[in-house]
Amino acid sequence: MEFHFTDPYRPGRSPVHDLSARVKFILGLALIVATSLMPMGAWPAYVLVLSLTLSVSLVANLDIRYLLVRSALASPFLLAAVTVIFTTPGPLWFHVALGPWLVPVTVPGVVRFLSIAFKSWLSVQAAILLTATTPFPELLMAMRALHVPRLLVAIFGLMWRYLALLADEALRLSRARDARSAQGSVPPAWNERRMVWQAQVTGGMVGNLFLRSLDRGERVYAAMAARGYTGELRGFPLPGVRRSEGVILVLGLVGLSALVVLAYAVT
Repeated sequence: MEFHFTDPYRPGRSPVHDLSARVKFILGLALIVATSLMPMGAWPAYVLVLSLTLSVSLVANLDIRYLLVRSALASPFLLAAVTVIFTTPGPLWFHVALGPWLVPVTVPGVVRFLSIAFKSWLSVQAAILLTATTPFPELLMAMRALHVPRLLVAIFGLMWRYLALLADEALRLSRARDARSAQGSVPPAWNERRMVWQAQVTGGMVGNLFLRSLDRGERVYAAMAARGYTGELRGFPLPGVRRSEGVILVLGLVGLSALVVLAYAVT
């Protein structure tokens, strides 16, 4: 099976790749839940979770830089949590001058924000490990085998396929824009004019991308419906969970539960 360049799956031979998709899905979800349940400021527990994700990455023969760089995608969403630095009550650390106002920065607020950032980063790492070691079709089949609602699995599957369509349409528009732009050795004034023109058409490209992707998505769905698609994922049944995989699942859940207890013990 060939994978689109937007597919996060990294083929390989490792104990993590060979593990059942159902077991990996449960453990990955349990790691995210356990991380979110940890209290604020439980730094030793956060470090243990980070060591766990990095160790799994090494066992799966994944590049550590790949894991760290992709997990940085959660950084822009942390802007929504910046306000906790100023609104959390507690001992004052310092003031930030915003014009005529002095905004207080509290120690508990900084601890809360850093904890949210660290926990979000670790949760994204767990999701990356899951998708990097499990083909997405197998992951969808594992969700259905674990009785995840059919509608939710169908949304995940269509989102994954339409993401590739969106990327393809974006590449086509980018090539068309570059074909209409002057390249090579041209006077500096022409380069500046070309940059201004490219900036002006960016908004139009976004709207055109939305319309073209929507139209192509409708045609893809019509083709799927003509071939008998009813919203249910079809595929070969997954192999049964081996006894060794069941032991790994139980030990993993017990270990994550112990991490949560440790997190509350050290705070």
